[in-house]
Amino acid sequence: MNRAIDWFFKGLEFLVVACLVAMVFMVFGNVVLRYGFNSGILISEEMSRYCFIWLTYIGAMIAMRERGHLGVDTLVKHLPRVGKQACLFLSESLMLFVNVLFLVGTWKMHGLQVTNVSPVVGISMIWVYGIGYVVAVVMALFNLSVLWRLCTGQLSEDELVQVVESEDLPHEAAGQGARP
Repeated sequence: MNRAIDWFFKGLEFLVVACLVAMVFMVFGNVVLRYGFNSGILISEEMSRYCFIWLTYIGAMIAMRERGHLGVDTLVKHLPRVGKQACLFLSESLMLFVNVLFLVGTWKMHGLQVTNVSPVVGISMIWVYGIGYVVAVVMALFNLSVLWRLCTGQLSEDELVQVVESEDLPHEAAGQGARP
């Protein structure tokens, strides 16, 4: 099962790279065509916008799996184990609730998005906003997994604080080398 999940996320990482490369080529190509040849490709502006939407949502799923979302743990890290467990339960429950809302909202907009066609490309907008189904389900599964592990006592003390303060510096070494 873990191997299938790893392959799924490798595919998502490939999609992020593909979206980013496509955006760079479309936007840069359009800039060169506009300034160099006084023309442009109409489809590139709309498609780069759609790639950006997908890139954002897929990146959020990857960051959630890697626990890469930034957060503030100033209070939580000083709480006793029971307090950390309560805060984690509350935060994961709230995130699960928001993911359910996101799924329901995507479902309610489905009928409108299927019939709504993009102005230039001419595709159904469900191809753009349908990513909401995937994001809501994948992130909700992560929330449920953390909640299950929390309720069954499978989380270690370090896992109870699931935030990253900074991507630049390690937690303990932050600021130690910069002092005079």
